[in-house]
Amino acid sequence: MKTNKNIKPFTAHLEEYYGEAGTETREKFEEEFDTFKLGVLIQEARKKQHLTQEELAERVGTTKSYISRIENNASDIRLSTLMRIIKDGLGGNLKLSLDL
Repeated sequence: MKTNKNIKPFTAHLEEYYGEAGTETREKFEEEFDTFKLGVLIQEARKKQHLTQEELAERVGTTKSYISRIENNASDIRLSTLMRIIKDGLGGNLKLSLDL
């Protein structure tokens, strides 16, 4: 079996391009990635319920363009808005955790 010697663990890739964990560059990357993941989670939940961005926005009391910006990681989201999207828009519950 032939192996590719250029394959490396994902953590090595992160360290090469964004620095070691705890550095300013790496922390910024991870924060932006978490925001991206949140947008993807909202988009997936919306699509699973067969809702358009406009329908979700209507349920939440916001605009289609704001929902689009959240889903595409182009806008910061307030906690109160996130809670309305999850509860009123998608019928779910938001669970938060804190790692110190």
